[in-house]
Amino acid sequence: MKRAHFFFTLAVIGISLFFLISCADSPSFAREDTLFERLEQKELTIVMTDSGLGGLSVMADTVEKLRTLNAYKSVRLVFVNALFSTEGGYNSLRTPEEKHRILDSALHRMEELYQPDLILIACNTLSILYPRTTFAQSASIPVIGIVDTGVEMMAERLKPNPEARLILFGTQTTITENTHTLKLTQMGFLPDRIITQACPDLVPYIEKDHSGDETEMLILAYVDEALQKLGGHTSPLYVCFGCTHYGYALELWQNAFSGMGVDVAGFINPNSGMTHIFDRPSVRDRFERTDIETRIISMVPIPEETVSSLGEWLFSRSPDISRALHRHEIIPDLFPWKPFVDESRKPPIPMDESLGNLFDDPFEWD
Repeated sequence: MKRAHFFFTLAVIGISLFFLISCADSPSFAREDTLFERLEQKELTIVMTDSGLGGLSVMADTVEKLRTLNAYKSVRLVFVNALFSTEGGYNSLRTPEEKHRILDSALHRMEELYQPDLILIACNTLSILYPRTTFAQSASIPVIGIVDTGVEMMAERLKPNPEARLILFGTQTTITENTHTLKLTQMGFLPDRIITQACPDLVPYIEKDHSGDETEMLILAYVDEALQKLGGHTSPLYVCFGCTHYGYALELWQNAFSGMGVDVAGFINPNSGMTHIFDRPSVRDRFERTDIETRIISMVPIPEETVSSLGEWLFSRSPDISRALHRHEIIPDLFPWKPFVDESRKPPIPMDESLGNLFDDPFEWD
């Protein structure tokens, strides 16, 4: 068993090295030697960010992973909600430039306020936007996104069976940018094996009530639309969540597919994969225990119903993060964003015409 775990760990490190090295010439990542140098420290400050609260599930997994590894004397883990307005998020902005500038503003403030050793972008939308920020051009600290984690997990499922296909669900920006599919095709997978489905407006409903009727209705609609694109395919089918929020509603996704008579070979949630970078033999069990300080910061108010719904889900994964959510901090002027938005050209995000206006909320937060 120990031998198997050892080789699994080596494989995980190999995967991490592959992506870091492959991105060495890209501003998306700091150099791999810088990352590993930081991970050798005895104390760490980690900033984790998302546009919304989907990344809290990654934070929960990270806390529990760090507790079992005993690799650090102490870790300060700060989650920063990069959502800038209750009226709409990055997907509601009109131009790519607005998205990049606001994310850039948020990242600079995170670095200034919390002086992290490492930034984890626990959000597919922000991970895709990040390379085109000015922060990425000059970052002196490692910044790790979630997209490559998801791509590798999808590749692991698709490779053994050439007949297998996959549906990737994500936000409008994630699907429009098509980054996951492009990376998979560069690895040799045929593009027609990957079906992509945008899910406008789903994020706020998951945050409001991850098991609620309105969330269920939206998921049913998007699953039905994706299956229409798939046609009569009967070979092994995998489903990947291209948004960190979607795993909160796993049971609703499972019910949607089974209710339509479709067997899913596996649901892929990249959230858990982000913790693998901390599991390194050179630092494991250096200390008897790791003291972990957690903070959750947001510029926009977090509704009590969201705290209650997600807090209950998080408690089963990490009671510490559930409690941190209940004592979250609101900083209204956390980072500037209004100077980067042309209000005269900012319409509500258009609803998918095939779905119509299912509900009243016209914005997508993620």
